[in-house]
Amino acid sequence: MLLNTEDNTLTYNGQTIFLTKNEYQILYCLMKNKGKTVSRETLMKALWKTEAFVDENALAVNVARLRKKLEANGLDDFISTRFGVGYMIETIGGDEP
Repeated sequence: MLLNTEDNTLTYNGQTIFLTKNEYQILYCLMKNKGKTVSRETLMKALWKTEAFVDENALAVNVARLRKKLEANGLDDFISTRFGVGYMIETIGGDEP
């Protein structure tokens, strides 16, 4: 698995998954913190670079779209929800949990 910072793509099992800017930022933050819960607030700051109010639903929509793309490419349940806290990735590309 390779997250390409040059063109915001993810390569998995020889397939290239094209990500939006927000999808890339979410995945980058989660992969950088593998095995740790990343708070919704941290992700929102990474996406929108502000502490101003952003509708939390916007983050949920972006995560849902990212999950759909990942699942379409064989990465089912790659992103876990920690209800009331945030999101996390437990393993990356064949790692053991």
